[in-house]
Amino acid sequence: MAIETVTPARTLRVLAIAAVVTGAVAVLTPLFGSTYIDLGRAFRGELPDAQIFFGVRWPRTLVALLSGGALSLAGVLFQALLRDPLATPYTLGVSSGASLGAVAAICLGLHTIAGLPALWVAALLGAGAILLIVLAVSAEGRRISSFTLLLAGVTINSVVMSVIMLLHNLASVGQSFAIVHWLMGNIDQVDAATLAWMAAIILPVSAGICLMARQWNLMAVGEDWAATRGASPHRLLLIGYLAGSLLTAVVTAVTGPIGFVGLVVPHALRLRLGSDHRLLMPASFLLGASFLAICDTLARTVLAMEIPVSVVTALVGGPFFIALLRSRRRSLWL
Repeated sequence: MAIETVTPARTLRVLAIAAVVTGAVAVLTPLFGSTYIDLGRAFRGELPDAQIFFGVRWPRTLVALLSGGALSLAGVLFQALLRDPLATPYTLGVSSGASLGAVAAICLGLHTIAGLPALWVAALLGAGAILLIVLAVSAEGRRISSFTLLLAGVTINSVVMSVIMLLHNLASVGQSFAIVHWLMGNIDQVDAATLAWMAAIILPVSAGICLMARQWNLMAVGEDWAATRGASPHRLLLIGYLAGSLLTAVVTAVTGPIGFVGLVVPHALRLRLGSDHRLLMPASFLLGASFLAICDTLARTVLAMEIPVSVVTALVGGPFFIALLRSRRRSLWL
């Protein structure tokens, strides 16, 4: 796969536009909701406007921005490492591991672990366990390849999903409802501490991934190509898998599995911007953040009752991506 390089001027222009869009989304989406709020009253600290805006909508918007950016960036990274256009943040089993941990906590009736919410802790522990298992299975001596990593991840992902279905089948009615709610994926209100630790993990890891964009360009062409250019493909595979898995695990622990973001946003931007990861990765983070925040706003405002955000990401992103793909094909024929 050839990488179409972009000029610094175009990179700055596109990223400036993406940053403006993300900033506008961050400011505007908290204004929408089932209850009208007066911004003047909210900024004066008057209730209930201040509580709704600063205590509910604004933190929820920030969670959506962080989650959307992380999932979109992880999708770009895994597509480059595996050279698979259908790769998503959930391909290699980390999300299913997080889901298994959360489902196990629900079935065991756990509420807190070490003073922290049991679902989040169990989800992170499950994701970490599956990450280590995938690495152990895919390792050939001290080396891993994208082929063995993909096979191990997909296989273990299928096994873990089977275990989740078994636990779901054995659960009580109340536990079954909680499991379904978790697996559908949603963005809920979080406290400041949760938001802080999410940002403390997602932002530095995402910045590190973007700073290594040149290496991901080499990996996207092929491991042999990367090796001839002085890079270590095995080291890059390990770093990329760990970084992408960490982003996926953190988001899944808080929101549950939210599909389509890591597939639609990277491909839509690749069709428009090209495949140079120096532009594609930061643009995907910014616009993936905007995409999920907008979808979450639609999820809580379009109908009288709130619907899972993963439903909206599929209903909005799917047709948009198909239309974009068809327009791209028409332009190639003209």
